[in-house]
Amino acid sequence: MKRILLTLLTAAIMLSLQAQTTDEACWTKATGWVEKLQLADKGKAERVTQVIATHLTAITNWHNEHADMIPDGAINPLTGKKLSALDRQVIADSSQPSSIRQALLDGLNVELTSRQVEQVLDLYTVGKVAFTMKAYKEIVPDMTAEDEAFLMQNLKEARLMAVDYKNMKEISAIFEIFKTKNEQYFTNSGRDWRTMYSAYVKQLKARKASKK
Repeated sequence: MKRILLTLLTAAIMLSLQAQTTDEACWTKATGWVEKLQLADKGKAERVTQVIATHLTAITNWHNEHADMIPDGAINPLTGKKLSALDRQVIADSSQPSSIRQALLDGLNVELTSRQVEQVLDLYTVGKVAFTMKAYKEIVPDMTAEDEAFLMQNLKEARLMAVDYKNMKEISAIFEIFKTKNEQYFTNSGRDWRTMYSAYVKQLKARKASKK
């Protein structure tokens, strides 16, 4: 019964969002992503494509319609410094209704397994979770299971938040928020992040030099 109600609610939200014309570029991107899932059920593939394309169109429209929401010259009230163009974009896009992202998640969860949903979120964020975790493991060779769980939780939270944003600069800015939290986590636990990162960079340079 809950599944039926969720399906009906999701359908209602999606119909509302679909009142906006689905952008052709968004449809093309959604089609490519769904092809990577290799869904055997053609009907399911079409429904998932519609869910993703509708979401991409919604966040694109919000971004474009609120481009001037935060005027040039606005300042960060904590520092007094002028907000950059990227800062203003992120602030404007962060004000979009939570129902836009929720409709995406509900639509995906109705049709896909949890692993497939994660695959879609990774496509939105170009695999930043796995890429960043791989780098962490190289920077912190003595990483514990507890460390990894903490880092992964933050990275997945960053990924979930990042689907609200239209371009890679904004997505990277969202991940940077959580990367800062992760770096502070190591420093607070007695492992200075800057020292570990500096050692990592030296190792990379040494490897590169040895290949010449």
